[in-house]
Amino acid sequence: MIIEWNTHIFHPDQDSFPLHPCAFYKPEIPSKPIDPLTDYIEKMRGFGVDRAVLVHPEPYGDDHRVVLDCLEREPNLFVATSLFYPGDAAAPDKLQDLVEQQPKIVSTRFHAYRNDRKYFETFQDAGVRALWAKAAELGLIVELHITPPYASQAAALIQEFGDTTVLIDHLAEPKEGNAVEFADVLVLSQFDHVYMKLSGLSHFSDDEPLYESVRPFTRRIIETFGPERMVWGSGIPDIVDVHMEKYSVADRALVKGGNLQRLLGLWAVVGQPEKQRFLGEFGR
Repeated sequence: MIIEWNTHIFHPDQDSFPLHPCAFYKPEIPSKPIDPLTDYIEKMRGFGVDRAVLVHPEPYGDDHRVVLDCLEREPNLFVATSLFYPGDAAAPDKLQDLVEQQPKIVSTRFHAYRNDRKYFETFQDAGVRALWAKAAELGLIVELHITPPYASQAAALIQEFGDTTVLIDHLAEPKEGNAVEFADVLVLSQFDHVYMKLSGLSHFSDDEPLYESVRPFTRRIIETFGPERMVWGSGIPDIVDVHMEKYSVADRALVKGGNLQRLLGLWAVVGQPEKQRFLGEFGR
């Protein structure tokens, strides 16, 4: 089973699905397709993607109406992430309310940049720890969209909450740090509950769709974390084959979806009846 973790759904109906007034950036949302979810499902079919983890887009802030709509419409195809502002004292309670409302929320995402797009100052902020602790209590995956300078800061919470899976987005945005700072990213591989996402290659390479020019870099990361702690998102599944050409088919299958099946406990293959309720139209 192939599972993609990175798709952002932006809805053209901004009256029903407005961008958040506190959003750090507000993208130009095209008027078409009128139904972006249906459009994405067609692309999934074309690329052979079976399921997806929808990433709640940053411009919607802590308003989750778009992903909730997607999950209600296609409960067998998708689960989703969430986003809250750590500086909001009510954020942990809001996260709990959201998960109680929609159990297919499987993760909450922390954004940490070195520029003006800051959701918090440091990982030592009390609000960050409170939100992370709530995610741990709820059994969610903590998704870190960080740049390399924040890796060493995140290490303390990663170590403290050793039973909570952590997924690092976009190879930790390597273009936004130097070699010394990125070494701190690689150090996080020492924690068995930290996973790396093979995604966001377009952020530092322009030879789409496979981004072969950065294979020496991705090879180092895959060697460091190992296939059993890599997941894939964005682009096409062939990216995994190209960047893992020296690995076995079984190892590539882990990155394409096997690791996420295990982490999420969803979308089981036939023969695992305790999880059959998540099999739907695209079940295999």
